[in-house]
Amino acid sequence: MTSDPEESVRLQGYGEMTLRTAIATMMLLAPRERADAAIFRVRDDVRLASSEIAELASSWGIEPVADVRSPKLVPEQHWPDIVRDMVREAPLPSLMVAFMLGVLVARR
Repeated sequence: MTSDPEESVRLQGYGEMTLRTAIATMMLLAPRERADAAIFRVRDDVRLASSEIAELASSWGIEPVADVRSPKLVPEQHWPDIVRDMVREAPLPSLMVAFMLGVLVARR
């Protein structure tokens, strides 16, 4: 098992770098992209196994990013509530300018 963090490797799609940098970069990818990525040793062009990459990442304290949720799974935003909160916090002159602009736009 390769354990030298300074060994030169090639991360597919990113180029040549050290092993530690390649694993850190790979852990920043979304889970689906991470599964498709590959790390190859420069010296013998051998692909590192995903289990070996996961073991090295955990031993070096490199955590993968949290799973990214699909936009369809995110609850629908309630725009009237968001706008109401923005209006409550806005200063009066900016509200007056926004109102006047709204009137001008509505007349056209």
